Amino acid sequence: MSYIGKEDEVQQRPYWRWSKVDFLPEESFQNWNTYLSALSQIYSRFNDRLLSRSDDANEITQLRKQSENDMKRCLTWWDLTWFGFGSVIGAGIFVLTGQEAHHHAGPAIVLSYAASGISAMLSVFCYTEFAVEIPVAGGSFAYLRIELGDFVAFITAGNILLESIVGGAAVARSWTSYFATLLDRQPDSLRIPKGNYLLDPIAVAVLAIAATIAMISTKKTSQLNWIATALNTLVILFVLIAGFAHANTSNLTPFLPHGAKGIFQAAAIVYFAYGGFDNIATMAEETKNPSRDIPLGLLGSMSIITVVYCLMALSLSMMQKYTEIDPKAAYSMAFQSVGMKWAKYLVALGALKGMTTVLLVGALGQARYTTHIARAHMIPPWFALVHPKTGTPINATLLMTISSGLIAFFSSLDVLASLLSVSTLFIFMMMAVALLVRRYYVREVTPGINQLKLVIFLLVIIASSMGTSAYWGLRPNGWVGYVVTIPLWFLGTMGISIFLPQQRTPKVWGVPLVPWLPSLSVAINIFLMGSLGTPAFIRFGICTVAMLVYYILVGVHATYDMAHQQQKLDALKVKNEDEDKEEKA
Repeated sequence: MSYIGKEDEVQQRPYWRWSKVDFLPEESFQNWNTYLSALSQIYSRFNDRLLSRSDDANEITQLRKQSENDMKRCLTWWDLTWFGFGSVIGAGIFVLTGQEAHHHAGPAIVLSYAASGISAMLSVFCYTEFAVEIPVAGGSFAYLRIELGDFVAFITAGNILLESIVGGAAVARSWTSYFATLLDRQPDSLRIPKGNYLLDPIAVAVLAIAATIAMISTKKTSQLNWIATALNTLVILFVLIAGFAHANTSNLTPFLPHGAKGIFQAAAIVYFAYGGFDNIATMAEETKNPSRDIPLGLLGSMSIITVVYCLMALSLSMMQKYTEIDPKAAYSMAFQSVGMKWAKYLVALGALKGMTTVLLVGALGQARYTTHIARAHMIPPWFALVHPKTGTPINATLLMTISSGLIAFFSSLDVLASLLSVSTLFIFMMMAVALLVRRYYVREVTPGINQLKLVIFLLVIIASSMGTSAYWGLRPNGWVGYVVTIPLWFLGTMGISIFLPQQRTPKVWGVPLVPWLPSLSVAINIFLMGSLGTPAFIRFGICTVAMLVYYILVGVHATYDMAHQQQKLDALKVKNEDEDKEEKA
């Protein structure tokens, strides 16, 4: 693997290779002496990485050289729109709707989907602006690396990988449940009891098949996705029409069985149902016209999905009393309860199609995240390689599929969904912060006093949002705390609006009402995070500690060596150019 920055063409080597230099090419890992020397410099290296920032040109051009081969530009707005449907509509709506209506929200699950949908749309705005201006496979990882630096990007990268691995596992296990329903069996009947676990080999097989298709061709995966998603759309229309035809308004009473707290507890979990749209941003490198196609694909698909989710949640609540909803196969059992036993097979088949497309698009998007993270050497650069014939990152796809398969084989959906929601909400919150930084701060342009003001206002926005979330968790029926926290959030946002001039104007498409919409996105995401249970944060904390251990032992040294190797190459290039000028003179 060659470092970025070399102007000579990379010597073509076989794609399938396994030498140490392909996994650990950096100077710090050449032998034990260099590694121990690197560890002794951990403090200075950490400070260097904490303060370092990438830039648009580096992410768009230089880092891509690490893949040795380019991905193929073959996608249009039509592909991205169907990717939007295919990546989002799946296990979330068909499984989590029943689970959260039964346990937390009751009929008010429709409000939970509305709240999550608003938050998701705010995040979609942020993703769209970044994806149009920085069309690379790295998605949020690349955007945060530019605006908030290497260390923040690493923490986000760890959560992206965690979200991708856990999300794939959760959907795969849901696939098994609905497949069992299609065979007229209990949802867990195809799993193998083993102690406290229900082993799921079918989920592993489904993940493997989806990954294989994704590795063969991006365009063919897109064509298969839109055909399957179109069929799934017909099933959704059937669910809505038949569901409302058998609606009983008495099932909506009581509408708020667990109060407002139940709505937001459910909203934090069903946010998982909106997850996946960020995969579209990772397709930017393979999109023919990113500035036109990405806004159409992202904003168009997510607007329609939000409305569809709310209608589907309402139809379920009106068909069956929330206390009688089956948390594991809600829609199938609901139709059976109103005398349409045959309909449960159609719903199960539609759910299977939806989950299959989620896995297909997920296999594409997750691998592209992983590819760009590997390009930055935060994980071994072997995973950044793009296959010369398929134009797809096969190594990265294998990494994500094997990891998801191991978790899917053992874990249950309820454990996975809560952990996934924390990671997703954290990433989306950081994206909104990065958008504000991008608009109001440009290196070597923004005056120091304005930089300080921006930091203070951002801290006020984040702290007041955390205060609102904490007060809600401690005293959900109180109001005094909100008198302090909400005005503070308002003043922090207004401070940015009044006292800081925007330093960068979007070239093609930008988030409207900046800074208000990004600031609102920060507040909502933090609030929804605070609505999750303690176990989810314990798991999140354990995973974060594991990420930091890896960063201290490996990540900081690999990225430090790579950055300074690039600086040496740039300095050498400048020196050679100066010498050439002197010779010509």
